[in-house]
Amino acid sequence: MSGRIVCRNLVKVYKTEDVEVVALQGLDLLVEPGELVAVVGASGSGKSTLQSILAGLEPPTAGAAEVAGWDLTSLPERRRREFRLRTVGFVWQQTAANLVPYLTVAENVAVPLLLTGAPLRRRRLRIAETLELIGLRELADADAESLSSGEQQLLAVAVALANSPSVLLADEPTAELDSESSGRLFDVFRTVSAAGVTVVVTTHDPLVSTSVERTITIRDGRTSAETIRRAAGAAGEEFAVLDAAGRLQLPPEYVQALGLTGRVRVVLDENSIEVRPEHGRRRAEP
Repeated sequence: MSGRIVCRNLVKVYKTEDVEVVALQGLDLLVEPGELVAVVGASGSGKSTLQSILAGLEPPTAGAAEVAGWDLTSLPERRRREFRLRTVGFVWQQTAANLVPYLTVAENVAVPLLLTGAPLRRRRLRIAETLELIGLRELADADAESLSSGEQQLLAVAVALANSPSVLLADEPTAELDSESSGRLFDVFRTVSAAGVTVVVTTHDPLVSTSVERTITIRDGRTSAETIRRAAGAAGEEFAVLDAAGRLQLPPEYVQALGLTGRVRVVLDENSIEVRPEHGRRRAEP
């Protein structure tokens, strides 16, 4: 099944006895099958909450979230577990959450296959294919704890890919890696994407976001901007994102430059819309 991701007016509210925290405030998102995209944003912007919802780890409070044909809005727990095992692979930031250290490389990849009841022949074939794909086949018999941090993160990707998911999600996968290991990891992501798997990477690292052709910026729980590159590493063109309700988040530097606060004037010209301060038009100080 294709790994298309569609979110419409997605809302997530966390409640405690005294406090409500709105993590997502009407987020819209579209990722086509086989795309490799980065989702960036400051701490608290909502990007990790988005990943948790897309991974089937928690349901949204309101709105719609569809991943590879699955409606995640109101899945019962049994179906949610099936979705996590067969349709989506997840790479956690902390290596310890991805691997069983005392198992070998091959045995770690076998774990999700065993959970789905894959027969022995299927397990052997898939372990070999996956380790070949990520470049760890020669280390199949090594203990996971003996690998370098970069190799462990590559193994985490192999574990996430073991059941041939349509979608691969990675949360800050390069946070503990040097630049060389990060580059190797993204080479694997590009290979996986080229094979038709949709890959979504969340990060706060702007250097990581330049490794993909499309970067989605989340601010205050909504999609605020997208940067499109003709090729990974090339200079990108940034676009503001208009959501389904017609809302538009202006870049903070634009708001500051024009001194925009409270009400603003919106002027429609023949081929453009101009946003001005309520009283006159103020330019940035030289």
